[in-house]
Amino acid sequence: MRGFLLYLPRRAKRLILILTDFFIVQLCLLLSFYLRLEIAPATIVEAYLPVFAVTPLVVLLVFASSELYSTVTRHSGPEVIIVFARGVSISSLLILLVFFLIPIQPQLPRSVLLMFWAFCILALTASRLLASRWLHGGTLSELFLDLAGWRRRRARWHTGVIIYGAGQAGLQLVSALSQSRRFHPVAFVDDDPRLQEHRVAGLKVYRPSAIEDLIRTNNVTDVLLALPSASRVRRQEIIKFLEPLDVHVRSIPGLEELAQGLVSVEDIREVDIADVLGREEVPANRKLLKATIRGRRIAVTGCGGSIGSELSRQILIEQPELLVLIDHSELNVYQIFGELQDKRDGLGGATTVIPKLLSVLDIGSLERALRDYGIDTVFHAAAYKHVPLVESNRYQGYRNNVLGTLYAATAAICAGVERFVLVSTDKAVRPTNIMGATKRLSELALQALSAERLVDFSGCPGLSGIKPVENSTHFTMVRFGNVLDSSGSVIPRFRAQIRAGGPLTVTHPEVTRYFMTIPEAAQLVLQANALSEGGDVFILDMGEPVKIDDLARRLVHLSGLTLRTEENPDGDIAIVYTGIRPGEKLYEELLIDDQARATEHPKIWRANERVIPWRELVPILVNLDQAFKENEVDTVAEILSRVEIGYQPAAEQAE
Repeated sequence: MRGFLLYLPRRAKRLILILTDFFIVQLCLLLSFYLRLEIAPATIVEAYLPVFAVTPLVVLLVFASSELYSTVTRHSGPEVIIVFARGVSISSLLILLVFFLIPIQPQLPRSVLLMFWAFCILALTASRLLASRWLHGGTLSELFLDLAGWRRRRARWHTGVIIYGAGQAGLQLVSALSQSRRFHPVAFVDDDPRLQEHRVAGLKVYRPSAIEDLIRTNNVTDVLLALPSASRVRRQEIIKFLEPLDVHVRSIPGLEELAQGLVSVEDIREVDIADVLGREEVPANRKLLKATIRGRRIAVTGCGGSIGSELSRQILIEQPELLVLIDHSELNVYQIFGELQDKRDGLGGATTVIPKLLSVLDIGSLERALRDYGIDTVFHAAAYKHVPLVESNRYQGYRNNVLGTLYAATAAICAGVERFVLVSTDKAVRPTNIMGATKRLSELALQALSAERLVDFSGCPGLSGIKPVENSTHFTMVRFGNVLDSSGSVIPRFRAQIRAGGPLTVTHPEVTRYFMTIPEAAQLVLQANALSEGGDVFILDMGEPVKIDDLARRLVHLSGLTLRTEENPDGDIAIVYTGIRPGEKLYEELLIDDQARATEHPKIWRANERVIPWRELVPILVNLDQAFKENEVDTVAEILSRVEIGYQPAAEQAE
């Protein structure tokens, strides 16, 4: 029956409502007369036939003029009490006026109208709320809980908000807000013309073009996006549309999070920066994800970092036999291990998760761990990545990024690991900083090792004691740009600066960067591993580069604030340009040359770049190691320039 009613045409539903209200009004009127006169119902109707003819007509006309029959019944909430109280009150006054101007005999008792007013409000409200609960499969007890204390809560609302999206998520949001004193919803806005001009949960649904007037006339401070199923491109269009308005734009979770339960006020959050950028993610190829993960024994170095932790999460979803979490930070290992243990139980507990406190520079302990656990694949995400920090700690950056990668790769070779995947960066392309140069050297080291069937480590820094070993390890490198909301990312810093009242610090008005979400980057790394033929450098398609200055300005507007400029000295937040930091580029690149080949995945490309043979690379590493130890900056720069990796310090680039 529920399904039949829900899928009736809107006109049929409206007719059912009108007929229902007609009978309720007649019954309430009859009950009022009966309680006052205590005579037979048939006698009452015969004596007061004009009243029974006029009253339902007046009530239904008042209801229709107040757009009551445009309300979606299944979305009715406690707010219908006010709607019906207003409608019945107006109707009662009109009926009193009609029969005052046109007297009837016997005279209409005024107490009948008073009882009719009370009975009608109660009966009509109850009919709507019961129908709404029934259509949603709810119970009568839930209805009374909703009504209890509703008026008390309503008095506490103080922040006017508009909800963009009048679907199921919007309805859940209204329900959540009714439990809170923080927000007071005043209207819906929706793109669907079928909902516009109707009422949902007592709120009128407007077209987007009306939103500016709604904000001004209702003193609205926030717009809440309830669009979990909209594409990222569509959400970006809506955010751009809202950006010039003087409101704080927030959102609710996506479909996956909503599926876990109803929306709560705590779920309301800042707009997802990925929606601001409008980058549409390509769905993961599950076949590629499973190919080198399902049922295998995996290790992740740097498991507590932004990328390492997300790699660990994505790997767990594909249910390997064993997942070993490696990091030198106790806190990092503790946090990700606890999180994955909880998720593992939810996935059926098929994967064994083991935490290991290890440094990638401890080659002996690392090799033993890889060998003892029979690791098939290593994802190497351990690295120092913050450009200015590495620039002022050059030797540590070189040790961790270059020697750490080399030692981890050597441990993998000696332990018979099948696959080794390096997480690299776009800063490795024509680097202007030590961090980028060390990541390019890491790529070169793995490319060189990939071509060696029998690896001779003699002379290599820290590896001279290792005997030549047969190499069957399959090496892969994956290069991509910035990931959103990673540690040290510009987005969390901007949000914190906005909360503090500014200013927002931008290094240069022209600085641009590529951005990708952390989950998408991690999934593409896993898929690239399945595409590797050995010694490959893969580049992830990062989309269009984004100007950081534009990003800062958009975040200010979306926070409902204004920019403080020379033209607008009374604005809320200023942007201050601090100058390019040591080693920083204005623009990042992903390719050393323009030659890249497509793969079967539309977002993954295979680079075609120069490889330095292992026996030529070892002396370079020896000389670099010595120069870094002694902090000989000019010698380091001279050696790096001879390696032909395109290294040019930022200071020289600016001259």
